[in-house]
Amino acid sequence: MKPKHIPGIPEQEKGGFHDTESRKICNDTEAAIQKFAVLKRRFLSVHQWKKYCGKGFADFRLYDGSGKAVERNPQPGDFIRIDIPGPGNVEAKGFDWVEITEIDDQTLTGTKSESLMITCRPSKIPGKNTNSHIAHFYTSEATSTFIISRNGNTIQAGIYGRNESPNFNASFFDIIRNSLIAAGGMIGFSKIQWKKLTDGLLDF
Repeated sequence: MKPKHIPGIPEQEKGGFHDTESRKICNDTEAAIQKFAVLKRRFLSVHQWKKYCGKGFADFRLYDGSGKAVERNPQPGDFIRIDIPGPGNVEAKGFDWVEITEIDDQTLTGTKSESLMITCRPSKIPGKNTNSHIAHFYTSEATSTFIISRNGNTIQAGIYGRNESPNFNASFFDIIRNSLIAAGGMIGFSKIQWKKLTDGLLDF
């Protein structure tokens, strides 16, 4: 199986990848517009994602560029702190971090289609010195692109991982951890987690 080619999503060049999608067909376009508005609020409430996925899912928290926790809509240059189930990143005190590199908002109620995309890359801990390692089990070349969209009376949530390779530029214990988690992700465990999120966001 090859990765989907979707505008705005980086090309797959090496490592693992995944395309995780959920969709819901509404009775008519007006119902889809209303549900997409709810979906957009859920999507932009990063700190609430765990709520829509149930137990056993990662916990997400939004931080600004200085490393301060915030509860607002995400912006480019913000960071997301991730607490995945299982052992955490030792250097980052149990967490993994990604930076939001791009947000593309093409939502315009009343049009035939609309979409909202957030792209993230593994990052260092925000506000820390530049000599620290990437605080994530993947290298900084990996990306995760989150997209919600509506086309007519169909709404969809998707997460697309590209260029997912284990991060070996880390402490000894984190190298072991990163290898194990990356291996699990490449054989589908992370896709199961992401499927919980896409399904949960669309569970109205």
